[in-house]
Amino acid sequence: MTRSLFTRLSLSAAALAAVGSGLIVSTPLAAQNVPTPTMTIYGNQKCPTDTNGNEIVVCVRRAPGEQFRIPKELRELEVTPENESWAAKAQANDKVGVEGIGTCSTVGAGGSMGCLAQRGQQYKRERQATKKDQRAVDRALE
Repeated sequence: MTRSLFTRLSLSAAALAAVGSGLIVSTPLAAQNVPTPTMTIYGNQKCPTDTNGNEIVVCVRRAPGEQFRIPKELRELEVTPENESWAAKAQANDKVGVEGIGTCSTVGAGGSMGCLAQRGQQYKRERQATKKDQRAVDRALE
């Protein structure tokens, strides 16, 4: 009798430890396999449920001004050569072979002034990209 009681206690302790560590999931949760619906709402809109209030809907609230805009997740697209517009590519090709004032060329008067302007523009773009990356990191940490 004592041995049987000890066996039952040890089995129940092992089962509790397995449930507590997440090795065994309760049957109703595992059997449902139904995703929780997620909905984006704007402004003062109410989060909808069924008539009885039994359905759980996870609502993400955004500002009312964002309702008719492309979502932020899709807006922040970094321009790479694959998704750069044809107009930007054509504009970049317009400066090929240009010499003289305002260019970064050893040919022609004032070529070095263009190099200074190009370096300044490149520095400005790098600073803007750094600030954008820092804002993304700050948003992720919030």
